[in-house]
Amino acid sequence: MSAGPDAIWMCVQKTSAFLRKSKNCPTMNAEPGNLMGLNKQKYSGLAHPKAVDVHPVINGKKENIIMTAKSQRGSSARSGTRFFANTGMSKGGKKAKTLDRLVSMRPDLKAEATEKYSKVKKSFKKRKCVVKSRRAGK
Repeated sequence: MSAGPDAIWMCVQKTSAFLRKSKNCPTMNAEPGNLMGLNKQKYSGLAHPKAVDVHPVINGKKENIIMTAKSQRGSSARSGTRFFANTGMSKGGKKAKTLDRLVSMRPDLKAEATEKYSKVKKSFKKRKCVVKSRRAGK
């Protein structure tokens, strides 16, 4: 017999190894499967039965975005179903198919999942170094 999500949340809400507390800042949470990193039951990867997460994975020189959904049988969000997003957002504005599959599991987190996906994708872009000549102004 397993405990319900509310009972698990009552246990890990204030006493969890993943909590990160600081002054003048909301309590953050570093648990696997926590979509936004905030210490709320809505985003919790441990307490919520349908936890979702979007995170980057680096394999050698290649960077990928992995979208994880907590499986019904699995105990953690990292061991759940993984959706590999290799194409990302298209130029026409259509969303990635894997993002739609992830959002179909948790429609209440659609905006947050889309926002985190775009931030992770933007972080992969490298800045081009522009070298200016010192003699060009003379």
